[in-house]
Amino acid sequence: MPMSKFPKVAVLTLLSLFGSSLLSSSPIPSALPASISLREKASDLYSSINFADAERPEFDMFSKAMEGYDRLKEADKLTDPEIITLIDFRKSGNEKRLWVIGLKSKKVLQYSLVAHGRNSGEVYARVFSNKPNSNKSSLGFYVTGGTYIGKHGLSLKLHGVEKGINDLAEARAIVMHGADYVSESFIKKVGRLGRSLGCPAVPMENYKEIITQIAGGTCLFIYYPDQEYLKNTKMYNPAPLETTLARGDS
Repeated sequence: MPMSKFPKVAVLTLLSLFGSSLLSSSPIPSALPASISLREKASDLYSSINFADAERPEFDMFSKAMEGYDRLKEADKLTDPEIITLIDFRKSGNEKRLWVIGLKSKKVLQYSLVAHGRNSGEVYARVFSNKPNSNKSSLGFYVTGGTYIGKHGLSLKLHGVEKGINDLAEARAIVMHGADYVSESFIKKVGRLGRSLGCPAVPMENYKEIITQIAGGTCLFIYYPDQEYLKNTKMYNPAPLETTLARGDS
């Protein structure tokens, strides 16, 4: 039975027990040349979302996120395809750069600060790694797993689906959790947001809401236009639209 047919509570239990082994039963389709229709679909969705008081994420990142999301959904990797989470590491850590978007409701469910790894940079994350003990953030697409209570309280397992890019997330104990250093007060005191050991840590004031909303098989996309990532990802077509059109795609 496809994972999408299980109740969410049951899936959270299965993901907590078995982790990414449940995600490996079917391959993720390789990225196809980006088509105008796919970008138009993303554009229509982007225009229809009520961002309310949240700053809009840049469309290029949103479009890439939706391409990868579509491939994960096609491969039946997403138990809950109604939510997508975006993190834009082009933005300063002192700015809100995490969006949780309800694709069915077309609303922003969360708009938040989020930390990057301490060895990825100071105010800005610029260096990334999939290596254990690197204390760096990893880019790319993830499928959220189950929750558990750890040293940071309620935490969320993250399953990296891009080989060589973020697939060691579990081995590195990269999870989403709350942290006191992810707050406006910390920024005022230190001059920048606190940093993690590689985890996308979120504010204590709303970490339970964020984790509960995105747990259990939703799509998470962490983006920065890192050249190694752009060269190696197979989840979307990194060529800009004008380049795609120059090749004669339609």
